Amino acid sequence: MLLMETAPVLVTVWFVLIAVLWIGFFFLECFDFGVALHLKVTARNNKERRVMINTIGPVWDGNEVWLLTAGGAMFAAFPGWYASMFSGLYLPLLLVLVGLILRGVAFEYRAKHDDRRWRQMLDWFAIIGSFLPALVLGIGFANFVVGLPNDGLLWTGNFWALFMPFGLLGGVLLVAICLMHGATFLTLKTRGIVRDKARNYIKVAGWVTVGLLAVFVVCQNIFWPANSEFGNFTIITWVLGILSVVAGVGSLLATRAQRDGWAFALGGVTIATLFAGIFFKMYGNIGFAQDETVAVADRLNMVTAASSPTTLTIMSVAALIFVPLVIAYQAWSYWVFSKRISTKNIPDDVEVAA
Repeated sequence: MLLMETAPVLVTVWFVLIAVLWIGFFFLECFDFGVALHLKVTARNNKERRVMINTIGPVWDGNEVWLLTAGGAMFAAFPGWYASMFSGLYLPLLLVLVGLILRGVAFEYRAKHDDRRWRQMLDWFAIIGSFLPALVLGIGFANFVVGLPNDGLLWTGNFWALFMPFGLLGGVLLVAICLMHGATFLTLKTRGIVRDKARNYIKVAGWVTVGLLAVFVVCQNIFWPANSEFGNFTIITWVLGILSVVAGVGSLLATRAQRDGWAFALGGVTIATLFAGIFFKMYGNIGFAQDETVAVADRLNMVTAASSPTTLTIMSVAALIFVPLVIAYQAWSYWVFSKRISTKNIPDDVEVAA
């Protein structure tokens, strides 16, 4: 069946825009989550942790806006999709929300009280608050690849069914990617001991991450190929998956060559191509398994879940105006805070062994 016969143009456009918002979120938030995870993985004292937190201090909350925007766009453009996900997957999304709250509390209040135990507690808030969303979202998107069972309206599975082997692989993979992307960001944004430790982490754990990625890509394309009534994208998902693995290897080699900018950029390509392949798999069915016993007009898919053409038209005009402004502002903020920092920039009176 031809693509344009199954999905109106604006429906396809907004699916692509939502995919872009999610990919942008993962590109930005993966290094954000990863830096927080490194507070205990590679940092050994308060000075090193302060350096790590300061690298993301000006941008972490702006990165989370991409998640809010993606959720808001889903609500407005595909209310059926939003309703089925946020009601059926209530508990997993609650865990994501709890994690984001813990992160916010940690970053905002860590420096408010000069006590070692206080800082240790909030460091763990930041770590748990970064680990939970990465794990849950990784498991969730792996399940979207498989296809969530539904009755034509809502998800009909149970919470524990999400933790199938491929789902767990997706969760572990995203946590590993966050750690690697966070480490490449630290090599790009720091000097001295923190940069050296981040580079050593990549040399040791980077190949494990690439190996997990390769297994995920192979399983995704062999067991759940992107072939549905909305189009056959199997070749595209294979190409994107291979590009993701190649970019991951390139990031490791760039780190070894001390080309920090290239390492970070290629890490971003790894994330972007991985999730682009997942969204190609989700095209049309939006992550839900299509029950052949349910009439086509009643199935939960991209077309039946979409808003009216008038709503999508108004949203398109608003997006053309405001999205470039938001991107320009965020790019400017990264430019302003682009300089490297090190433990020498942290006053000695805050260094407490922990």
